[in-house]
Amino acid sequence: MKNLPVRMARWSAVHPWRGIVGWFVFVALCLVIGISVGTNAATTEDFRIGEAGRGEAIAAEGGLQQRPVEHVLITAKPGTGKLDIAAADSAAADVAARMGKLPEVLSVADPVRGADSTAVRVTVTMKGPELEGKEHVDPLLEQTAAVQKANPGLRVEETGSPSISKGVDKLRGDDLARTEMIALPVTLITLLLVFSSVAMALVPLLLALSSIAAAVGLTMVASHVFPDNGISTNIILLIGLAVGVDYTLFYLKREREERARAGGRLSPQAVVELAAATSGRAVVVSGLAVAVSSATLYLADDVIFSSIATGAILVTLVAVVSSLTVLPALLAKLGMRAERRAERRAARGLAPKKQKTHKTGPGRLTAAVLRPVAKHPVAKHPVAALTVTVVALLALAAPVLGLKLTDMGRETHSRSIAAMQVYDRLNAAYPELKSMHQVVVRADADRSPEVTAALRELAADVKDDPRLSGTSQLTTSPDKRISMLQLQVPHYVSSDKAQSSLKDIRDTYLPETVGQVKGAETAVTGDVARYTDYPTHQEQKLPLIIGALLLVTFVMTVWAFRSVVLGLVGIVLNLLSAAASLGILVMVFQHTWAEGLVDFTSTGSIGTRVPLFLFVILFGLSMDYQVFVISRVREAALRGVPTRKAVIEGVGSSAGVVTSAAVIMVTVFASFAALHIIEMKQIGFSLAVAVLLDAFVIRMLVLPSLMLLLGEANWWPSRGVRRARRSTEQAPRPLESVG
Repeated sequence: MKNLPVRMARWSAVHPWRGIVGWFVFVALCLVIGISVGTNAATTEDFRIGEAGRGEAIAAEGGLQQRPVEHVLITAKPGTGKLDIAAADSAAADVAARMGKLPEVLSVADPVRGADSTAVRVTVTMKGPELEGKEHVDPLLEQTAAVQKANPGLRVEETGSPSISKGVDKLRGDDLARTEMIALPVTLITLLLVFSSVAMALVPLLLALSSIAAAVGLTMVASHVFPDNGISTNIILLIGLAVGVDYTLFYLKREREERARAGGRLSPQAVVELAAATSGRAVVVSGLAVAVSSATLYLADDVIFSSIATGAILVTLVAVVSSLTVLPALLAKLGMRAERRAERRAARGLAPKKQKTHKTGPGRLTAAVLRPVAKHPVAKHPVAALTVTVVALLALAAPVLGLKLTDMGRETHSRSIAAMQVYDRLNAAYPELKSMHQVVVRADADRSPEVTAALRELAADVKDDPRLSGTSQLTTSPDKRISMLQLQVPHYVSSDKAQSSLKDIRDTYLPETVGQVKGAETAVTGDVARYTDYPTHQEQKLPLIIGALLLVTFVMTVWAFRSVVLGLVGIVLNLLSAAASLGILVMVFQHTWAEGLVDFTSTGSIGTRVPLFLFVILFGLSMDYQVFVISRVREAALRGVPTRKAVIEGVGSSAGVVTSAAVIMVTVFASFAALHIIEMKQIGFSLAVAVLLDAFVIRMLVLPSLMLLLGEANWWPSRGVRRARRSTEQAPRPLESVG
């Protein structure tokens, strides 16, 4: 009763108003400080990966880096027949004149007619870095709208990376708002069913939302060390609502049990201390496990995963702090309020309000699930239950063998974004704009003529390649040190033709031409190279991160329970759960049969970030359930209860809260599966499936089966349980039982 969670809970329970006010002051300070320092957004440089990233860096050194580009497309209005070329040319001239006057615009290219004269386009290059284009694209969109208004007989519209990114951000914001409208009411309803009390149901939700607010402010500060790529707020909402409610739920359920067990003999403060001594420690261990697991994402050496890790770590730790500080204060106040109500009833001569009796052991549903696991003889039924569930989970994991990872490129964005509809029409009229290769060369200035000749030779070699458009552009930096050849590819980056052309340029065309120039450094970047190199980078980092995750899971479990055996069990169960979840994800999203059910268009692949995110977050979150369940089993074992009975008792007594927590987590994650952004949809779906499997199969069937089979070996090499068993056996029996 002297560990840190108990001391913190004791102080908060004794000084409830200080604890409550202190917490909300902390949340306000986090937000104020975060807003005052602002967010340090990730720059283009932060996203450079592999050879494509190296090529971008070389190009930027010579001022040849990619810039934000918008295309204004002029076509015939639907239902009006052929395009009036004269009117289109006039509108294009108007677009060029208007765009050229904007301070955001660097240059405007001459209008280009489509091959079949069904379209005219004007290409506008904006100032500033590529990633910042979306912040300054509004004036361009306004001018395009003005030209459309002046030419009602034509269709004048705009697309490009800046306008698409702006549309994606808006769609993400709308989706998140809709997600909150789904997740929050369902969470509240679930909590009302669990507690049958509005006040008790509101407490977890209030603490989760305040933890999210504090974490958002802290993430702004942390972005000055780990730049924010714009996704951290999504992650904070996703993880914060799940763990924030879960940790509070674990604590609340235990406090209710202790209060019911005490039967009014203990003060509210004492009851809170008892809950802190048990569930408080479990919450700390679970939170640290999620935080440390999330930290392995830093090993990915990628700004997106760094943002994810930072958001997940901060919101988890803040949620842990809230459960150890303000939650005991709130529970103490609620307990004191209940005591005062009871005193007032007694003063009026009314009978005390009937209290709920504390129910021990599993409920009906849990008992039914545990029956095949726990039934005698031990050697038979746990083995059968374990075999059946493991075989089923391995069958679900089998599709992982066909896993195909790709970077979710621009063409995968939802067509509900207006700029994406224009994007499709633009690519239909000008297929050469679909993607490109950029061959970048750095050499001494005196070798510039040799480099230029070699690049022209490369362009000639690929001119008749059917996978390319035959269009090329050669540019050289003012100091003659950097040269770049741009080759247009009339295929989307994900197509086999685009991929194979990149491989041939890197492996054959480039070595045979520019590769012969002595001292020249070369790299191939561009749309196709970016799309290809990112998954390769993630696949290379995946073994390292999974290895770190396994080590973290093992160390945290051994530290929590002083058991090497349980550490190994944790690793096996987490791998089984993650593999089965990933297998289901592959079955659903790499095929077309579920498109109507889940509302998506299959790309035949899984986003490169999804498996890493799934493994890391699932390994962390599954520790919540594992720590909570095994803690209850260990408590019973330390009281001298035989391991078999302790397993049934521990799993049964924790099943209700684990089920409730799982329902809330699944609701939160499943609401993200409704997003339009395909990668977020895949992440939400996979996590919802993973939590379902982990809570209802792994923790209620596989874990108890294993623990029953292992028996006393569960606790090896710890001697605590053995000592407790000996103490119980040596304790004197009651006199009436002797003889």
